[in-house]
Amino acid sequence: MSDLANTFPKLLMRNARSFGKDKVALREKEFGVWQSFTWEDYFNHVKYFCLGMVSLGLNKSDTVSIIGDNRPEWVYAEIAAQCTGAIGIGIYQDSILKEVSYIINLAESKFIIAEDQEQVDKILDMGDELPSVRKIIYTDERGMRKYDDERLIFFPEVEKLGREYEKANPGIFESMVNATNPEDPAQICTTSGTTGNPKLAVLTHKNMLSMAKNLGEVDPKFGKDEFVSFLPLPWIGEQMMCVASALLFGFTVNFPEQPETATDNIREIGPNVIFSPPRVWENLAATVQVKILDASPMKRYLFNKFLPVGYEWADLKFQKKTPTLIQKLRYMVAYLLVFRALKDRLGFTNIRSASTGGAALGPDTFRFFHALGVNLKQIYGQTEISGISCIHVDGDVNFDSVGKPIPETDVKILDPDESGVGEVVSKSPALFIGYYKNPQATEETIIDGWLHSGDAGYFDERGHLIIIDRMKDIMTLESGERFSPMFIENKLKFSPYIKEVVCIGHKRDYIIAMICIDFGIVGKWAEENRLNYTTYTDLASKPQVYDFIQKEVEKVNATLKESQRIKKLLLLYKELDADDDELTRTRKVRRGFIDQKYADIIEGVYNNDQIIHIDTIIKYQDGKTSRLKTDIAVRDLKAG
Repeated sequence: MSDLANTFPKLLMRNARSFGKDKVALREKEFGVWQSFTWEDYFNHVKYFCLGMVSLGLNKSDTVSIIGDNRPEWVYAEIAAQCTGAIGIGIYQDSILKEVSYIINLAESKFIIAEDQEQVDKILDMGDELPSVRKIIYTDERGMRKYDDERLIFFPEVEKLGREYEKANPGIFESMVNATNPEDPAQICTTSGTTGNPKLAVLTHKNMLSMAKNLGEVDPKFGKDEFVSFLPLPWIGEQMMCVASALLFGFTVNFPEQPETATDNIREIGPNVIFSPPRVWENLAATVQVKILDASPMKRYLFNKFLPVGYEWADLKFQKKTPTLIQKLRYMVAYLLVFRALKDRLGFTNIRSASTGGAALGPDTFRFFHALGVNLKQIYGQTEISGISCIHVDGDVNFDSVGKPIPETDVKILDPDESGVGEVVSKSPALFIGYYKNPQATEETIIDGWLHSGDAGYFDERGHLIIIDRMKDIMTLESGERFSPMFIENKLKFSPYIKEVVCIGHKRDYIIAMICIDFGIVGKWAEENRLNYTTYTDLASKPQVYDFIQKEVEKVNATLKESQRIKKLLLLYKELDADDDELTRTRKVRRGFIDQKYADIIEGVYNNDQIIHIDTIIKYQDGKTSRLKTDIAVRDLKAG
């Protein structure tokens, strides 16, 4: 990173001057066609949108909230705000009204960038609840013709205002960009909010660019790389790749046509770099397994025949053992006959850098992708340290760990017990400057310059960091045996038929599992087995489905030590949902809320009830509610 190009706007200006019209910076698939934007296009959109917002009253230190799917306009708006010294803040596009209003009001955003009619309606529906909002800028005009709110303005209209503003103030944009400081706030990212409302972490240009630079030293990115941006841009992981790394290294960012078409669009682009949270990798693994079930007998035979060969190859890599000639030949045959085609179907043919982070990825899923020949690495970090503090490096991958600290990052274990386990704390130039308008939380999180993660972990003999679970989530059985519910849950979620699971057992005699089936995949299994059903609740209550899921759980139990095996299971009558506060927007379980909401069910299981009667209110996405009465069966699992 040049000392002169030390902020996002300065990097954009540098790239525009270096590459101009000769290199594609962004692509977006629209109406079935990939539209390309050069670095010059990128720069001009940011420039005129920035000046347009300035003409409308945007000032330094103001906040600009952005809500919608991944689009070039999102990035234009974020960088444009930074050019003035303002701060962008992303809001998850599926956020409900109370979440949107909480963030906008806390940040006191004057400008809202809302992608389309759906997102505009969210803002307008809140009426006077958003007193700070002056302008609502929409990027998609479909359905907007009859709206007459004076705060509304179309994105290209703002750019037009920016062109007029430049004529009256020549050279002002370049002056503003040159005045940006690496110590200035660049972006506010929301934390996952597992215990309540999300906190707003303020990250500077220096924070995010130092992280991108140091990550690039151990996991290189190149200007010729292609990256597909399909995960929500409010997430620090997507900011890390789509904004910080793309500007620093100059690679091309591609935006899918719709979130639902991301998988197909990834295959079309064939990216060199991919970064996704565990839920994406788990879904991909489940998709492969389901497609194999539907494949021809020959393809199914070859997959089942060669997958163990892939696992053997992966384990050799993890153990740093040199494969024999026979093992090399065996894997080569497996790759040519099975794995190469699977990688192509997933869009991973050109993948050089594949990583996962945001939560722990189950070892079974990790081994699965290495068996296919995908060099998947675990990343570890927090929003508060710009997303990254540790990563696996090539030739030193271990699915039990999250790798080693990246350059300029110190990680240590605080107050370790006799087994070396303690709280993971870290510090680096990427450490955030604090939570927005929350000095108390900042003081509780940064102590003597160290970020307290709240995660329990230890270093192994190879210097790899092992994360066990959240400190507050580690559970202790009545016997005194400690266990990580997340570890067991990740093993269970390797099954394509299990979408979500919550393990319970703190201060209890044994562990139970509350399971949410994957409605689509289990529904397909039911149809193939001539099992009629109507709704999710109906399907999840079928004895045949219980029998099937029980077998999946017993497979996992066989890999666990006796004290940590699941003794009872039940299938929940609904999927866990972020709109019901059961999950965060990044699909992390809010355990405290789950314990409270399903307290009657949990107590029923531990009271040895075989049937638990449910009488509850279900809330739908449109705000409507209905009453649900059903029964949940509790299954005892075989001992041993």
